[in-house]
Amino acid sequence: MAVTDSAIAIDGPGAVGKTTIGRLLAGRLGFLFIDTGRMYRALTWVAIEKGVDTANEGAMAALAQHLAIEFVIPDKGAPKGSERVLADGRDVTQDLNKPEVDRQVSLVSKYRGVREAMVLHQRELAAGRDAVMVGRDIGTVVLPEARLKIYLTASVEERARRRHLELGELGHWEQYSSILSDLRMRDKIDSERSFSPLKPADDAHLLDTDGVAIEEVVAQILELWSSTDRH
Repeated sequence: MAVTDSAIAIDGPGAVGKTTIGRLLAGRLGFLFIDTGRMYRALTWVAIEKGVDTANEGAMAALAQHLAIEFVIPDKGAPKGSERVLADGRDVTQDLNKPEVDRQVSLVSKYRGVREAMVLHQRELAAGRDAVMVGRDIGTVVLPEARLKIYLTASVEERARRRHLELGELGHWEQYSSILSDLRMRDKIDSERSFSPLKPADDAHLLDTDGVAIEEVVAQILELWSSTDRH
Protein backbone atom coordinates (compact mmCIF):
# COMPACT_ATOMS: atom_id res chain seq x y z
CA MET A 1 0.00 0.00 0.00
CA ALA A 2 1.36 3.40 -0.94
CA VAL A 3 1.62 5.85 1.91
CA THR A 4 1.31 9.58 1.80
CA ASP A 5 4.36 11.80 1.40
CA SER A 6 2.29 14.73 2.70
CA ALA A 7 3.13 13.77 6.25
CA ILE A 8 5.30 14.88 9.13
CA ALA A 9 7.07 12.06 10.95
CA ILE A 10 8.18 12.79 14.51
CA ASP A 11 10.39 10.32 16.35
CA GLY A 12 12.26 10.32 19.64
CA PRO A 13 12.61 8.53 22.98
CA GLY A 14 9.97 8.31 25.69
CA ALA A 15 8.74 11.47 27.42
CA VAL A 16 10.55 13.78 24.99
CA GLY A 17 7.32 15.63 24.16
CA LYS A 18 6.35 13.92 20.90
CA THR A 19 2.66 13.64 21.71
CA THR A 20 2.17 17.21 22.94
CA ILE A 21 4.18 18.70 20.10
CA GLY A 22 2.62 16.46 17.46
CA ARG A 23 -0.91 17.21 18.61
CA LEU A 24 -0.32 20.98 18.59
CA LEU A 25 1.33 20.79 15.19
CA ALA A 26 -1.51 18.77 13.69
CA GLY A 27 -4.00 21.26 15.10
CA ARG A 28 -2.19 24.21 13.56
CA LEU A 29 -1.97 22.55 10.15
CA GLY A 30 -5.38 20.88 10.18
CA PHE A 31 -3.72 17.47 9.81
CA LEU A 32 -4.73 14.11 11.24
CA PHE A 33 -2.78 13.31 14.43
CA ILE A 34 -1.65 9.70 14.91
CA ASP A 35 0.16 8.72 18.12
CA THR A 36 1.57 5.27 17.40
CA GLY A 37 2.89 4.88 20.94
CA ARG A 38 -0.69 4.64 22.14
CA MET A 39 -1.19 1.58 19.96
CA TYR A 40 1.66 -0.27 21.67
CA ARG A 41 0.39 0.88 25.04
CA ALA A 42 -3.12 -0.34 24.26
CA LEU A 43 -1.74 -3.73 23.27
CA THR A 44 0.35 -3.90 26.45
CA TRP A 45 -2.60 -3.01 28.65
CA VAL A 46 -4.88 -5.59 27.00
CA ALA A 47 -2.20 -8.24 27.52
CA ILE A 48 -1.90 -7.33 31.20
CA GLU A 49 -5.68 -7.44 31.61
CA LYS A 50 -6.01 -10.78 29.83
CA GLY A 51 -3.09 -12.32 31.68
CA VAL A 52 -1.04 -12.77 28.52
CA ASP A 53 2.65 -13.08 29.33
CA THR A 54 4.30 -10.01 27.82
CA ALA A 55 7.61 -11.92 27.81
CA ASN A 56 6.09 -14.42 25.36
CA GLU A 57 6.90 -13.00 21.93
CA GLY A 58 4.67 -15.40 20.01
CA ALA A 59 1.66 -14.72 22.22
CA MET A 60 2.12 -10.95 21.96
CA ALA A 61 2.50 -11.09 18.16
CA ALA A 62 -0.69 -13.13 17.89
CA LEU A 63 -2.53 -10.66 20.12
CA ALA A 64 -1.27 -7.74 18.01
CA GLN A 65 -2.48 -9.35 14.81
CA HIS A 66 -6.02 -9.79 16.09
CA LEU A 67 -6.50 -6.73 18.30
CA ALA A 68 -8.53 -3.95 16.70
CA ILE A 69 -7.22 -0.55 17.79
CA GLU A 70 -9.16 2.58 16.86
CA PHE A 71 -8.67 6.29 17.43
CA VAL A 72 -11.85 8.25 18.10
CA ILE A 73 -11.31 11.83 17.00
CA PRO A 74 -13.07 14.39 19.25
CA ASP A 75 -15.77 16.67 17.92
CA LYS A 76 -14.71 20.12 16.85
CA GLY A 77 -14.35 22.36 19.88
CA ALA A 78 -13.50 19.50 22.26
CA PRO A 79 -10.49 19.98 24.58
CA LYS A 80 -7.07 19.20 23.10
CA GLY A 81 -5.96 15.69 23.95
CA SER A 82 -9.51 14.36 24.25
CA GLU A 83 -9.15 11.77 21.50
CA ARG A 84 -10.02 8.29 22.73
CA VAL A 85 -8.33 4.94 22.11
CA LEU A 86 -10.46 1.84 21.70
CA ALA A 87 -9.19 -1.72 21.90
CA ASP A 88 -11.69 -4.20 20.45
CA GLY A 89 -14.33 -1.50 20.84
CA ARG A 90 -13.56 -0.75 24.51
CA ASP A 91 -12.22 2.59 25.71
CA VAL A 92 -8.78 2.04 27.27
CA THR A 93 -7.59 5.67 27.15
CA GLN A 94 -7.27 6.08 30.91
CA ASP A 95 -5.18 2.92 31.24
CA LEU A 96 -2.44 3.76 28.75
CA ASN A 97 -0.13 5.66 31.12
CA LYS A 98 -0.36 3.36 34.10
CA PRO A 99 3.05 2.50 35.63
CA GLU A 100 2.70 -1.19 34.79
CA VAL A 101 2.25 -0.26 31.12
CA ASP A 102 5.27 2.06 31.30
CA ARG A 103 7.39 -0.80 32.61
CA GLN A 104 6.42 -3.32 29.94
CA VAL A 105 5.64 -1.39 26.75
CA SER A 106 9.22 -1.30 25.45
CA LEU A 107 9.53 -5.07 25.90
CA VAL A 108 6.31 -5.59 23.96
CA SER A 109 7.21 -3.12 21.23
CA LYS A 110 10.61 -4.69 20.51
CA TYR A 111 9.03 -7.89 19.13
CA ARG A 112 9.27 -8.12 15.36
CA GLY A 113 5.82 -9.73 14.95
CA VAL A 114 4.22 -7.01 17.04
CA ARG A 115 5.89 -4.20 15.12
CA GLU A 116 5.05 -5.70 11.74
CA ALA A 117 1.37 -5.89 12.67
CA MET A 118 1.35 -2.34 13.99
CA VAL A 119 3.26 -0.87 11.03
CA LEU A 120 0.66 -2.22 8.59
CA HIS A 121 -2.14 -0.57 10.53
CA GLN A 122 -0.22 2.69 10.93
CA ARG A 123 0.35 2.92 7.18
CA GLU A 124 -3.33 2.30 6.57
CA LEU A 125 -4.21 5.16 8.92
CA ALA A 126 -1.89 7.59 7.11
CA ALA A 127 -2.55 6.50 3.53
CA GLY A 128 -3.84 9.35 1.37
CA ARG A 129 -4.00 11.81 4.25
CA ASP A 130 -2.11 14.84 5.52
CA ALA A 131 -0.94 13.56 8.87
CA VAL A 132 1.39 14.15 11.77
CA MET A 133 2.51 10.76 13.05
CA VAL A 134 4.64 10.34 16.17
CA GLY A 135 6.56 7.33 17.40
CA ARG A 136 9.99 5.73 17.41
CA ASP A 137 10.36 4.39 13.87
CA ILE A 138 8.09 6.60 11.81
CA GLY A 139 10.72 8.28 9.66
CA THR A 140 12.83 5.13 9.28
CA VAL A 141 10.21 2.39 8.82
CA VAL A 142 6.54 3.41 8.90
CA LEU A 143 6.60 6.50 6.66
CA PRO A 144 10.04 6.59 5.03
CA GLU A 145 8.60 8.88 2.32
CA ALA A 146 7.27 11.45 4.78
CA ARG A 147 7.77 14.98 3.50
CA LEU A 148 9.34 16.16 6.78
CA LYS A 149 11.10 14.08 9.42
CA ILE A 150 11.81 15.32 12.92
CA TYR A 151 13.80 13.61 15.67
CA LEU A 152 13.31 15.11 19.13
CA THR A 153 15.91 14.75 21.86
CA ALA A 154 16.25 15.74 25.54
CA SER A 155 18.30 14.52 28.48
CA VAL A 156 16.92 11.49 30.28
CA GLU A 157 16.74 13.53 33.51
CA GLU A 158 14.55 16.16 31.85
CA ARG A 159 12.35 13.48 30.31
CA ALA A 160 11.93 11.79 33.70
CA ARG A 161 10.90 15.10 35.23
CA ARG A 162 8.28 15.61 32.52
CA ARG A 163 6.92 12.08 32.89
CA HIS A 164 6.77 12.47 36.68
CA LEU A 165 4.63 15.59 36.29
CA GLU A 166 2.47 13.98 33.61
CA LEU A 167 1.75 10.89 35.71
CA GLY A 168 0.97 13.06 38.72
CA GLU A 169 -1.61 15.01 36.73
CA LEU A 170 -3.21 11.70 35.76
CA GLY A 171 -3.28 10.54 39.37
CA HIS A 172 -0.57 7.89 38.91
CA TRP A 173 2.05 8.91 41.49
CA GLU A 174 5.46 7.27 41.17
CA GLN A 175 8.89 8.21 42.46
CA TYR A 176 11.11 10.23 40.15
CA SER A 177 13.99 7.79 40.65
CA SER A 178 11.84 4.89 39.51
CA ILE A 179 10.71 6.78 36.40
CA LEU A 180 14.30 7.72 35.60
CA SER A 181 15.38 4.08 35.89
CA ASP A 182 12.49 2.92 33.70
CA LEU A 183 13.30 5.49 30.99
CA ARG A 184 16.95 4.46 30.93
CA MET A 185 15.91 0.84 30.53
CA ARG A 186 13.43 1.73 27.77
CA ASP A 187 16.06 3.77 25.92
CA LYS A 188 18.40 0.77 25.99
CA ILE A 189 15.71 -1.64 24.76
CA ASP A 190 14.45 0.72 22.06
CA SER A 191 17.87 1.59 20.68
CA GLU A 192 19.32 -1.92 20.81
CA ARG A 193 16.44 -3.98 19.42
CA SER A 194 17.41 -5.81 16.23
CA PHE A 195 14.28 -4.89 14.28
CA SER A 196 13.29 -1.25 13.76
CA PRO A 197 15.50 0.30 16.46
CA LEU A 198 15.04 3.82 17.74
CA LYS A 199 17.26 6.11 15.69
CA PRO A 200 16.89 9.25 13.59
CA ALA A 201 16.32 8.87 9.86
CA ASP A 202 19.30 9.98 7.76
CA ASP A 203 17.32 12.99 6.53
CA ALA A 204 15.66 13.87 9.85
CA HIS A 205 16.02 17.27 11.52
CA LEU A 206 17.30 16.84 15.09
CA LEU A 207 15.72 19.20 17.62
CA ASP A 208 16.92 19.32 21.24
CA THR A 209 13.97 20.17 23.51
CA ASP A 210 15.95 20.54 26.76
CA GLY A 211 14.92 23.87 28.26
CA VAL A 212 12.93 24.81 25.15
CA ALA A 213 9.26 25.77 25.44
CA ILE A 214 6.79 23.53 23.63
CA GLU A 215 5.48 26.44 21.56
CA GLU A 216 9.01 27.24 20.40
CA VAL A 217 9.56 23.66 19.22
CA VAL A 218 6.24 23.73 17.35
CA ALA A 219 7.24 27.03 15.73
CA GLN A 220 10.56 25.52 14.62
CA ILE A 221 8.80 22.57 12.98
CA LEU A 222 6.24 24.83 11.29
CA GLU A 223 9.10 26.87 9.84
CA LEU A 224 10.76 23.71 8.55
CA TRP A 225 7.45 22.58 7.03
CA SER A 226 6.84 25.90 5.32
CA SER A 227 10.31 25.78 3.79
CA THR A 228 9.82 22.28 2.42
CA ASP A 229 9.33 22.07 -1.32
CA ARG A 230 5.86 20.59 -1.71
CA HIS A 231 5.59 20.87 -5.47
